[in-house]
Amino acid sequence: MHINLITSVPEFFEQILSVSMLGRAVAAGAVTFRVVSLRDFAPGNLKKQVDDRPFGGGPGMILKIEPIVRALDYLSAQNQRGTVYLTSPQGTVFHQAQARAWSHLNCLTLICGHYEGVDARITHFIDGQISLGNFVLTGGEPAALAMIDATVRLLPGVLGNADSLTCESFDADCLEYPQYTRPSVFRGLSVPDVLLSGHHAAVAAWRREHSPSL
Repeated sequence: MHINLITSVPEFFEQILSVSMLGRAVAAGAVTFRVVSLRDFAPGNLKKQVDDRPFGGGPGMILKIEPIVRALDYLSAQNQRGTVYLTSPQGTVFHQAQARAWSHLNCLTLICGHYEGVDARITHFIDGQISLGNFVLTGGEPAALAMIDATVRLLPGVLGNADSLTCESFDADCLEYPQYTRPSVFRGLSVPDVLLSGHHAAVAAWRREHSPSL
């Protein structure tokens, strides 16, 4: 899988994509990343300005459409544009099923929103808008990072134990059951006896019973 991240703050992604699970996924060849700086596609001026004041007045600045579309054209010319989403409060809320759908794509491009928003004409150049939730971030970079983390971990061979994907929170409309590990007793708090019983059917029944429904 190939993932493009179009951003006005490329420094945000400099180290995070090379460490932990994402770094292992890159090393294993499961995913490649390209961080695309919007300033490289700003129209000809020395300041490389990617934002401007909104027409009609109002607070803050708006991401300009021209640098974004130029960046998309650049990716298209290299046959690496894929499916394109903009991180936006107006978008569909991201969920586990979306991560699973994205994990089957060959190429995904995420445009990181910023400032007070993005020129609304961008909707004519993308496949959809996506939101991390009903709260405000200073930019779409943290949202994009969370979404690609949720997606990349589903790629074949990324997790050390594939069984980790077979029963997870948000699958089958439920959260994962409580989990415990050694020691079996800690400061008077004991692990449920059934989990120590070795009775696999009883353990499975307990886990089903204790998986909260969404």
